[in-house]
Order: sequence, then C-alpha cells, then structure tokens
Amino acid sequence: MGLAGRSAERPHGSIISSSRATSPYDGLSQRHFKGGGMMEIDTFNTLFPTPAMDLVALQSNLDNLAFAILFTTMLLYWVGAAFPKLSALPSLGTTAMAIANLTIAALLASRWIEAGYFPISNLYESLFFLCWGITAMHLIAERMSQSQLVGIFTAPAAVAISAFAALTLPDNMQHSEPLVPALKSNWLMMHVSVMMLSYATLMVGALLAIAFLIVTRGQAIELKGSSIGNGAFRKGSAQVAPSPAPRPELAVTEQPARSGGVAVLAAQTVQAIAPPAVKSPALSMQRLTLADTLDNISYRIIGLGFPLLTIGIISGAVWANEAWGSYWSWDPKETWALITWLVFAAYLHSRITKGWQGRKPAILASLGLAVVWICYLGVNLLGKGLHSYGWFL
Repeated sequence: MGLAGRSAERPHGSIISSSRATSPYDGLSQRHFKGGGMMEIDTFNTLFPTPAMDLVALQSNLDNLAFAILFTTMLLYWVGAAFPKLSALPSLGTTAMAIANLTIAALLASRWIEAGYFPISNLYESLFFLCWGITAMHLIAERMSQSQLVGIFTAPAAVAISAFAALTLPDNMQHSEPLVPALKSNWLMMHVSVMMLSYATLMVGALLAIAFLIVTRGQAIELKGSSIGNGAFRKGSAQVAPSPAPRPELAVTEQPARSGGVAVLAAQTVQAIAPPAVKSPALSMQRLTLADTLDNISYRIIGLGFPLLTIGIISGAVWANEAWGSYWSWDPKETWALITWLVFAAYLHSRITKGWQGRKPAILASLGLAVVWICYLGVNLLGKGLHSYGWFL
C-alpha cells in the first residue's frame, strides 16, 4: 500500500502533515504518536512554538519591558534631582534611557520581521516609534547640553506614551494586520517615518522650552548674545535698581530784601527721591547657566525637527498625488500639519530675524507642543478625513 494509504489508516490526530515532513520535530512527534496515543496539535505548538509565535511572545515581553525601564529611568532622574548628593542616579538614568531605546528598537525590529513591512502601520506601532524617537533625541540633547536634568522632562513623556501603547490599547489594536491597499507603497517608510521623527524632535525641543520656563520661574530673564548661544551674556533684569544720582534743577527760592521779599530763580541741586527698591529673589549663576543652555538646546533641537517636518509634508504631498490624484486636499491632518509648520516657522523666524531669546520664544515653542499632539493624535480622535484609516499619519 502506498504512503497515502498508510497515512489514511492512522488514528485521528496522529496524521503528520506534509508541511512538517522535513521538520526537526517529526521524529519526536512520531514517537509520541506511536501506540495510538492522542496528542493535540495545540499541545505540540505549546511545547515547540513556531518562530512566528516566538516573535509575538517576544513583542509582548519587550513592550512591557520598555515601559518598566522607562518608568525606572524617570524615577532615577527625579530622585537624582530631588537629592543632588546622589550624583550617581542621573548617570544611571542616562544608561537606562539608552537601554530603553535599544529595547524599543528590538521591539520594532521583531515587528518588522513578523509582519514583513516597516512597523508603522497602526497606532500601537507609531506610538512606540515615537517613543523610540523621543528617547533617541533625549540622548542627543543630553549630550549637547551636558546636563542630566533634561531627563526630568523627557522621561515622563516617554513613559506616558509607552504606557498608553502597551497598557491601554486593546489587544486587537496591538496585533499586526495586513496593510490596507492605500499603504502598500514605498512612500510608507519615507513619509511616515520622517513625519514621526519630526514629531519626536519637535516634542523634545518644546519640552526643553517648557523646562526653561520652569527653571526661570517667571522671572524676566534677558539673554544677550547670538541665537546659537556662543558667548551669550545672561542678565537677570529682576534686580534692585540703583538710586538715581543727584541732578541739578531749578528751584524757586525766596530771599529777603530791604523793601520786601523778592522771588529769585536760582540753580539748586535737588536730590531725587528714589522709589523703594523691590527685592525679588535673583537666580543663581548656576540656574542662569542652565536656563541659557536649555534655551540654546531647545532652539537647536527645534531647528533639526523643522526640516524633517518640511520633508515629511513634501513627501506626503507627492504620495497624495500618486494615490489620490491631488497634492493637497485640505484634509484635517494636512491642515494641522500646515499649522504645525507655521507655528515652528514663526518660532525660528523670531529667533533668527527678530533676535528673540528667552521667555517669548519658549512660550511659542510650548504652544507648538500642543499643536503637534493635535496633529498627531487629536485629528484622528476628533475628525475624519483621508487619513482616518491610519490612526498614525
């Protein structure tokens, strides 16, 4: 009797499919199936999971691990700031942030291998890609500023994003799905990855601007020098004004005369009465130096994110023309991307042309943070348009 006939005579549940004929586990499975023993396929898969199952389990572990590392990183930065004598904690925070970045990179790589396309096709993947971008820009900003206080502001943002992706999103939104026809294009990696990197970069720059506002604590700080911070001179304008010097004034004096009093206009030095000095706590030189550094690094990071945003918008317009036959459709996502571009263009214009430094551009950059979040996530929650299927573009 042929091989097919012998296979047909085997008891139910003991048939070994032809797809597993070359599997290294076939000999073991035959030994278990001998004697008519019953062994379910699910039990076999549990004992010997396939590579795809391994990747799914690995992703589940990696996203939880990334959240745990980022949460630990945030605690290290915060405790290190609260207790400056524990100087080793911020350094441990930097190391932990680098480990978190590598963990998220491994998560995205495993996702790429499993799905077969660049892992930025749904909200879950885009959130972790955004988190990876924020951690990468944090390391760059921390190295540029030589201040580990940067992590006090960037770490909570990374923790919130990873927690939302790993703990809040339902399971069906965390699984990779086949790409919708509109996303089956080489422009997916070009357009979406650049846009997400621009979001991450602009967010870090805006967070450093918020850090500047917190460090200065509402005091009128004037930064004098170049916009790129070379040799900037810092002056706190909230200082006690010196008493004005005596100045000569004309005063009317009355001198006695034989025939009566005569009014004589004579020069007389009058001491001007200075208003009472209002003392306000001046910033220490260390805090002024930190404020100047945050202002400069925020400017440089935003200066890096703005060209990325520009390239992302242009590439999106080209892709839109290829997919929909129009470069610009005033879709809600497109409109808010343009608003984001205008806000940060105004920020850079104020720094380069107007010479603004300090609080005014920092407030504008803080506004830009809210605009970025609306463009990235708020539009998908509040409005519908050509990008509504993606939850990420």
